[in-house]
Amino acid sequence: MANLSVRRGEGSNVQRTREWDPFQQMQELMNWDPFEQLASHPWFAGRQGQAPFVPAFEVKETKDAYVFKADLPGVDEKDIEVTLTGDRLSVSGKRESEKREEGERFYAYERSFGAFSRAFTLPEGVNGDNVQAQLKNGVLTLTLPKRPEVQPKRIQVASSAVEPKDSIKS
Repeated sequence: MANLSVRRGEGSNVQRTREWDPFQQMQELMNWDPFEQLASHPWFAGRQGQAPFVPAFEVKETKDAYVFKADLPGVDEKDIEVTLTGDRLSVSGKRESEKREEGERFYAYERSFGAFSRAFTLPEGVNGDNVQAQLKNGVLTLTLPKRPEVQPKRIQVASSAVEPKDSIKS
């Protein structure tokens, strides 16, 4: 196994130029962290700089349905709740963090965990009685069919050489 080393530039002959960061400078000058109070907020509690888990959604309309797809890798079916109330579709759930063992050392920890909630306002015409939800290979697919009266209907166009059947003859 290869050794992973982190260079911090201390004690080296390489001269680094530091980008100006107003927040870093404010913290250094005033010994005040503007985000310190946010860390105690319940939403941020226990995250230690970790980004919240916000799944990516794809929403498309077909001729007979609205299809929602969400990337939910590592989320179990039991941890997902989908509700439809009137014209409001809500998807919520959680992705549990993995257990950390004593003595483990992480060199990068960029994966997000925690609770999420997304809500969408639907257009008129969704048939809420026949919504289908499927979780497969970490992708949640929701299919919300349209009611028949709002689905597009093809109208036959007659040529001018042919007289319409319903026309009145004199």
